[in-house]
Amino acid sequence: MTNDIVIREAQETDRTFIFELSPRLTEAAGMPWHTDSAITKMQDDYITQMLCPTYVPHITLIAERKVAENNLVPLGFIHARAHNDSISGETCGTIPLLAVSGEAQGMGVGKRLIAAAETWAKDLGYRLLHLEVFANNKNAYDFYKSQNFEAETIHMIKTL
Repeated sequence: MTNDIVIREAQETDRTFIFELSPRLTEAAGMPWHTDSAITKMQDDYITQMLCPTYVPHITLIAERKVAENNLVPLGFIHARAHNDSISGETCGTIPLLAVSGEAQGMGVGKRLIAAAETWAKDLGYRLLHLEVFANNKNAYDFYKSQNFEAETIHMIKTL
């Protein structure tokens, strides 16, 4: 079934699908000190910004599966862009957003999207690929570890 998954650059027509995955990102955050509406607004604002034209090298990719002749179902997306590493200062790639539909989890979609983002970053000559994950999102953390990402810094917060 993973052989019929294709990765392509996002188009304007993918906008609705991308925003439909925002609630999954909110659910995964697991931050009880923030309201769901605040997290959703943050996600939606970032997605809006992500889809705007920019001079910074970036790419948004869509994974989709062919279910019938000329019928493709979107499964997930990834956004990658240039980023300055906070330690070395060198330009590298970063993945600020990766989301897969619930139906597509376990199909290898996330792995395929990460691999495509890695190719994009390597093609630009980047040595590092950065990402951030919500600390309480154990599933995502474990997935990224399985893709050979390592924790570098930890951002902590305290409710007062």
